[in-house]
Amino acid sequence: MIFSSALIENAVNEFARMPGIGKKTALRLVLHLLKQEPSQVQQFSEAISRMREQIRFCRQCHNVSDEDICSICASHSRKKELVCVVENIRDVMAIENTQQYNGLYHVLGGIISPIDGVGPDQLNIHSLVERVQQQGIAEVIMALSPTIEGDTTIYYLSKKLKELPVKITTIARGIAFGGELEYADEMTLARSITNRLPLESYMQK
Repeated sequence: MIFSSALIENAVNEFARMPGIGKKTALRLVLHLLKQEPSQVQQFSEAISRMREQIRFCRQCHNVSDEDICSICASHSRKKELVCVVENIRDVMAIENTQQYNGLYHVLGGIISPIDGVGPDQLNIHSLVERVQQQGIAEVIMALSPTIEGDTTIYYLSKKLKELPVKITTIARGIAFGGELEYADEMTLARSITNRLPLESYMQK
């Protein structure tokens, strides 16, 4: 791709570094911004910069937040005794979009994957155990993608929690094995949460 402007080329290269954005799409985005008023482009760049500088992570569930405690954890209408364990922030958004879950979350920040160099110590597992011990959690729902790595993580978490007085369940296999939770349609995901299974039944499959 040949550019007549180094400024355009640099902007295209930066956009193309984003996941799912190729050079052609990046060029369309850059040319779109070029047609906007300078004030609109300034507002766009300030919003991105402000987001990156000021975003926080909830000190309870590790979800993204504007404050120390996210709006979900702070809500008085959520079921505090119910915690849904997910891999990442995108999974929180996917489950919230179903409007079928009214408990809290716990974002692990990944799943155990030795081949990728990700072990238990690199995930938010210790804080999950502490929450179950200290906050009267009655049920932990394992809502991890049905992959080998996801199942390995579920197995590890069940071992860490087995001595604690908490019910452990997992979402039903409405999602195909090997699928990603965030890409499941809302109806399938909603049914998987509603029809969750005791962990023992899931592990025997």
